[in-house]
Amino acid sequence: MKNILLYSAILILALCHINQANAQGCVAIRSTGGTCMTAHPDSTHNSQWVLATNFRYFKSFRHFSGTTENKARLTQGTEVINHNGTMDINLTRILNDRWSLMIDMPILANTRSSLYEHGLINGVNNYNQRHTMHSFGLGDMRLAAYYWLFDPVKSFRGNIQVGLGIKLPTGQDDYEDYWYNVGPGGTKELRPVDQSIQLGDGGTGFTLEANMFYNFVHNFGMYGNVYYLSNPREQNGVRTYRETLTPALANEAIMSVPDQYMVRAGFNYAFGGAVHGLSAAAGVRLEGIPVHDIIGGSGDFRRPGYIWSIEPTVSYAAKKFSAFASVPVAFVRNRTQSVTDKENSIEQGKHVQGDAAFADYVISAGVAFKF
Repeated sequence: MKNILLYSAILILALCHINQANAQGCVAIRSTGGTCMTAHPDSTHNSQWVLATNFRYFKSFRHFSGTTENKARLTQGTEVINHNGTMDINLTRILNDRWSLMIDMPILANTRSSLYEHGLINGVNNYNQRHTMHSFGLGDMRLAAYYWLFDPVKSFRGNIQVGLGIKLPTGQDDYEDYWYNVGPGGTKELRPVDQSIQLGDGGTGFTLEANMFYNFVHNFGMYGNVYYLSNPREQNGVRTYRETLTPALANEAIMSVPDQYMVRAGFNYAFGGAVHGLSAAAGVRLEGIPVHDIIGGSGDFRRPGYIWSIEPTVSYAAKKFSAFASVPVAFVRNRTQSVTDKENSIEQGKHVQGDAAFADYVISAGVAFKF
């Protein structure tokens, strides 16, 4: 029973690694580390270290305004194409069967190909100048402390882990690359890249998490994870240059520092026999950027929205080693109306709602070692 509980919990916790990293598109959710530890409390009577490395990749290219896809962007070839890759290096110190401490360091590599950000000559953009911008480097690091609420001895079938953390603005929020044909006479200029591929958001944030599991029988159970990042800072002072596209975007000239959230739930099954240690899970996943922050203002430029995904996962756990792979597949993508969209709607006397590019799926994989 103890091994089954351990494998079930490791599956749940492996599912959580890097799950806040970069939502599927221009809705710019950045990596803030794994949401859970990597061992069931019943297996951590002695203190130990856990080192985990996780990788996540997606390509966003489908444009949505609300839940409606603008398929003409693909037909016309005007879509924005983002390639986002994140590697999280996560070090956890398990103090005992209840308490753990974690530090996470994300490394990001992004590219963004677009038409509308290039080709602006003499105030006119013919949308025929596709160029690519890049960003690479350290993202926003996170520190967190975790605690299992119930005594592992008495609550061996299920438990809830809560976590509190701080997200540090270690990622560059004004990373620059060349915008082409935007300067005098059609020259290129170094400007901040789009918010969706910036390495950080420029704010110090606070995280609240809850990770839970319950086993119905010895090899079948359910899991759930809730994560929220509160960013009290309203904007980071980094210029977007969106106001150069049209005067109607004047109130989107500066980047916002938004909150973000993630919720997951599903079922897991642990195999036995010749494939002992192998587990599979299936669930749903919701992640996004809210329109309004819990603390602080919500103005300036952000692309709020959310993605619902079906999330299949496979994982393998040995005594000192575990690995997982998951491919969340989106079935709902919604670019919601931002605060500035609503302000523009009032000023212009009509409904205004921006769009965002989303991916079809995300590829996530990782390994963890206990020592």
